[in-house]
Parts: sequence; C-alpha cells; structure tokens
Amino acid sequence: MAVERVPVPDLPEPPSEACPDATPPPPPTGSPPPVGLSFEQYLDWLDEDTHAEWVGGEIRLMSPVSRGHNSITRFLLRLLSEFVEARDLGEVLYEPFQVRLTPEVSRSPDVLFVAREHLDRVKPTYLDGAPDLAIEVVSPESAARDRGEKFYEYEQAGVAEYWLIDPIRKLAEFYEVDSGGHYRAASLTDGIYRSSVLPGFWLREEWLWQEPLPKVPEVLKEWNLR
Repeated sequence: MAVERVPVPDLPEPPSEACPDATPPPPPTGSPPPVGLSFEQYLDWLDEDTHAEWVGGEIRLMSPVSRGHNSITRFLLRLLSEFVEARDLGEVLYEPFQVRLTPEVSRSPDVLFVAREHLDRVKPTYLDGAPDLAIEVVSPESAARDRGEKFYEYEQAGVAEYWLIDPIRKLAEFYEVDSGGHYRAASLTDGIYRSSVLPGFWLREEWLWQEPLPKVPEVLKEWNLR
C-alpha cells in the first residue's frame, strides 16, 4: 500500500539568545522578602499592597484574612472613625499603616487610634511611637503573635489600650495599662465596655458577634451622634 505524505508546515525558529527581539522570561514570583533591612529601607521596599511588619531587620509578611475578620475590622474602623471625628479626639488609622514601637520593631495593628495631643507622632508613612489604642482582630495564623509578642510589645511601648477581638472564639478582651505600666483586663458592665482613652465611647460586646453586624447608623443613634 502506498503511503501518502502529508506536508508539514514550516515552523518558525525559536528566538536565539542573541536575538534582540526575544521576550525575556517573566521574573520569578513568590520570592522571599529581602533580609537585614534598616527601618528606612523597609519603608522604601514596602508598598500599599503589601501587608507586612518589621522586627529586628526581618520582614514578616502577613497572611490573607477571612471575610469575617475583614467585616469586624471594617465595623470597628467605621465606628471609631465616626466617633473620633464627631468629638475631634484625634485620628484613626488602619492596617497596613506602620507603627514604629521601638527602633527595632514596626507593627501594623488592624485599627489604631492616636489622640490629638499625640498627633505629632504621625508621619507620612508611619507612626513614630505608640498609639493610644491598638486593635487586633485575631485569626488562626495570628493568635499566638497577637497574644504573645504583640501583647508585650504594646505594653512596653506604652499603648494605653489594647483590644483583642477573636471572632472564632467569640471572645473580646480589653486591656488597659495600670499605674505600674502593665496591662490589666478591663471589666464589662452588662456586656458593655467603656474606653478610657476615648471619653464617652462604649461598645456592646454582643455587637461583634451579630450576623449580620449592626448597621453603623443605628449604633451612632444609640450614641446620640445621629
């Protein structure tokens, strides 16, 4: 039997290494962050889409958060922003804004408040010193860090209030610095926490676990802000 030959079309030659029109391969992804950076070099390296902290020259990238984590963070951010603006108490900032607690440590709380008398600490890209309030919404990846390293760093830096909000355990912990400079858990009255650094601010713990979360305008009405 005769075999019919099927013509094979000519294929273009792959570009040689010396060809100026050759497209270079894309840069590798997932590269680890640089090490041994100064704080200034870290700020230069950091961009608005990178969520990271800097500890002893080491860059620690933050893991993505869940929808629940994001919802509670946004809820607290909106409440604090409305309250602080209405009372002209200072400024509310949020992650990934950097907080340089010490010459060797820069953290990025989920939400932070700086009182008006401390606004000189706020620089264009970071806070130079302790905020008056730091809030961390706990995730499985961050639980040990939020309750361990950060707890003592915030305490030693003089962060007057530290709120730990754990949506998985449905547990809210509010710590205030005592006269000796140590954190003490604040007590709630009828499920309500009243802040020391935000005069007049109060929060029902049950709000944090409601599904869906309360509407911010409804909370503002309870505060007589609307």
